[in-house]
Amino acid sequence: MMLLEENQIAFQSDAGLTFDGVKDYSRQIAEMMGLGSDSEFLQAGVRTVLDIGCGFGSFGAHLVSIKLMALCIAGYEATGSQVQLALERGLPAMIGNFITRQLPYPSFSFDVVHCAQCGIPWDKKEGMLLIEVDRLLKPGGYFVLTSPKSKPHGSATGTKIRNMLTPLEQFPEKICWSLIAQQDETFIWQKTADAQCYSSRKQNDVPLCKGHDASYYQALSPCIIGPSSKRWIPIQNRSSSSELSSAELALHGKYCSNLFLSSCTCTFVFLLSCKCNPRPEDFFEDLQGWKLALKNYWSLLTPLIFSDHPKRPGAEDPLPPFNMVRNVMDMNAHYGGLNAAFLEEKKSVWVMNVVPVTSRNMLPLILDRGFPGVLHDWCEPFPTYPRTYDMLHANGLLSHLSSERCSLMDLFVEMDRILRPEGWVVLYDKLGAIELARAHATQIRWGARVIDLQNGSDQRLLICQKPFLTK
Repeated sequence: MMLLEENQIAFQSDAGLTFDGVKDYSRQIAEMMGLGSDSEFLQAGVRTVLDIGCGFGSFGAHLVSIKLMALCIAGYEATGSQVQLALERGLPAMIGNFITRQLPYPSFSFDVVHCAQCGIPWDKKEGMLLIEVDRLLKPGGYFVLTSPKSKPHGSATGTKIRNMLTPLEQFPEKICWSLIAQQDETFIWQKTADAQCYSSRKQNDVPLCKGHDASYYQALSPCIIGPSSKRWIPIQNRSSSSELSSAELALHGKYCSNLFLSSCTCTFVFLLSCKCNPRPEDFFEDLQGWKLALKNYWSLLTPLIFSDHPKRPGAEDPLPPFNMVRNVMDMNAHYGGLNAAFLEEKKSVWVMNVVPVTSRNMLPLILDRGFPGVLHDWCEPFPTYPRTYDMLHANGLLSHLSSERCSLMDLFVEMDRILRPEGWVVLYDKLGAIELARAHATQIRWGARVIDLQNGSDQRLLICQKPFLTK
């Protein structure tokens, strides 16, 4: 499955595990959905895919190559870690398991939920696992299930597959799904986009949920979320562009009031004071500010900043190596401006957008923009393996967490755990928080320098680098 090419490992498609080539498999799924090829996924409203149990990550890598956001989740594994391998390949991935609890994403987050030999017992728990998939799927979205191939030597795998699919043939109708195609071992169900289905269901069908949709590690729910949500927009009704339409932006207006820390334009970071019902031009202005910030960040990611030489890197200094930073975690993502800037500048990196659970929940907007993201409590460990991120970024997170139940040192120890050796940390915050952060960074043996932006504000930038320690 892997070939050594000079000093790099090339991954072949997962042929022999579940399907004959990733490209053929992706095209097969598209054709089963009624499309001509997988290049038409975007035109059909498919932007985001949750890949459960991603194997070697070949399917996710192919989806990323055709401009789709594929986020891999898999359970923790002491050996053979799928998430670790996906992250090493530069693909969005995190440890996740919803056998007992909901995943940390809001409802209507993904256009496709995909499972190829993912090990989830869909026929257990009285359909609760399928209800969680229903919660995550947008109206009109798809659940793709590929069963293991039949094994040789008289294996009873075929019988097991039939037994597993029996409840799946009965339960989806109760939650307004329909089986739209079946080919070989691949089955595709579609979640209805017709609101009338929910009012015409039978009395013994799964009930509709009442009250607020909480999505941070809540217990699995025995009810489904109906069309009363304002985010009930069928994926087929969206524009084929990767950008949000004005109608989609309007849905998030209620989240935007007083979102950012201040209203200012400075030489380093642009903080847009977003009004209700954000307009496309608001996103454009914010993007220009983040592009400027990113340019300045990039010029500082060099060992020169930690030398005693008085000269700081300037335009004439070489930029960091092309592949030095492959994945970035934005620990306080707001609505994904840094992610958008990376894409606009065509940097070959991806960003994990993290929305703290105690801040304004902008994750629905981030996911609707087609960016990977997750809710997280920064007083807890982040669900990833050690040494998996090249760069950590946080704008205003330190001040936000100053009143939390955990200490700032706890946060820095966790950041050190998930940061690769020689990885970078960029923190932008108030002077007091930055000075305290520099002290903590020194304690855990990071190189750290405070940058005064010379804009007359009390904001400072802290640039840190984790050393490669052998002892």
